[in-house]
Amino acid sequence: MSDSSSNAMWGGRFAAGPDAIMEAINASIGFDKRLAAQDIAGSRAHAAMLAAQGILRDSDAEAIREGLLTVLSEIESGSFEFSTALEDIHMNVESRLKEIVGEPAGRLHTARSRNDQVATDFRLWTRDQIDAAIGGVEALIRALLVQAEAGADWVMPGFTHLQTAQPVTWGHHMMAYVEMFSRDLSRFKDARARMNESPLGAAALAGTSFPIDRHMTAEALGFDRPMANSLDAVSARDFALEFLSNASICAMHLSRFAEELVIWSSAQFRFVTLSDRFSTGSSIMPQKKNPDAAELIRAKIGRIFGANVALMMVMKGLPLAYSKDMQEDKEQVFDAADNLMLALAAMEGMVKDMSANRPQLAAAAGSGFSTATDLADWLVRVLDMPFRDAHHVTGSLVALAESKNCDLPDLTLEDMKSVHDAITDEVFGVLGVDNSVASRMSYGGTAPEQVRAQVARWKEVLG
Repeated sequence: MSDSSSNAMWGGRFAAGPDAIMEAINASIGFDKRLAAQDIAGSRAHAAMLAAQGILRDSDAEAIREGLLTVLSEIESGSFEFSTALEDIHMNVESRLKEIVGEPAGRLHTARSRNDQVATDFRLWTRDQIDAAIGGVEALIRALLVQAEAGADWVMPGFTHLQTAQPVTWGHHMMAYVEMFSRDLSRFKDARARMNESPLGAAALAGTSFPIDRHMTAEALGFDRPMANSLDAVSARDFALEFLSNASICAMHLSRFAEELVIWSSAQFRFVTLSDRFSTGSSIMPQKKNPDAAELIRAKIGRIFGANVALMMVMKGLPLAYSKDMQEDKEQVFDAADNLMLALAAMEGMVKDMSANRPQLAAAAGSGFSTATDLADWLVRVLDMPFRDAHHVTGSLVALAESKNCDLPDLTLEDMKSVHDAITDEVFGVLGVDNSVASRMSYGGTAPEQVRAQVARWKEVLG
């Protein structure tokens, strides 16, 4: 293939040749304009510090402050014109600032590099997203607590291997997700505390000879302290990776819950009814009501997991300090954050709106020999039978019930005595599902009293 035909193939969009290609691959303004508010906040803090340290005249600092507010207003109103030729958000803001205030704009970059500038912007943005995620998870937990309190004594089947195992309560099942999401909450809060250090003032990689006050800018931007090593400050992206890791675990929990909602809302289960706001109909089957929001939450975990892996791959081979590869650190994080917040909001909405089908839950709770373990426990407790023997006797009774096409409570006392003569009619007191759940009084158990205690504890924690 000739060079001319090759060029024709890739020409199209890049008809202007290599310069256009380089501009396209080098520019990040298409996505990093999302950092505008953080970039301007960092610049305002930096300008104020330069003035306080006598590095910048007060009049220049005031002009820069006013000019940056004008730029921010233009960006927020949508009137700002972003330029790909100016590469990134930093140069776009600085160029517009120069148009507004003139020569003082050129002094803003004193004792600063785009390396520590972007590290600061991205850290501020990620911190904001962590705060948003904390709020989203807390809102979901509150919605789950409402469901748990309302159904603290509603019996339902508990599953292992998606097979009926033992009766539990609706409230207990809801509280299991409260515990899961509370750990997500803890991880986000831990990550926020760990990443809340300021890179600003690290300059390109080695710090600066100007007498800057990094503690002043750190405090102005809400950081706990400046980062202690300038090389690390411009190199580190583990704060973003930790956010993605935590987002991935949270999304996994959302996906597990979404899967249960898909199953529970099916015609075969009918455990819950999802509201029309979070469901859709079929284009050709009028009887169907599809749990689309739950299914989409289940799918979004792939994007969030993918973002985590992608940024790991970008960072894994980079030497210190800054490499242009790190321009590829943002789009994945932006996408993951957007999808996590959407999934959290959708799940909160579904939990708030969904209705549990109490009669169907109760009917299912009593099927599938769900009280077999209660029977075995009774044999141990009342007849002083070794548990392995009790397990064998209970298995024989289950087999007998299966042969009679009935459940354990439907067996007669004579049926039971045919397996073990010492069984008395007291056994029927433990075979009811309500008795079963009420007996599970161990800490963290499914007994309604325990569920209500956990609900009260979490309501106090959240305030």
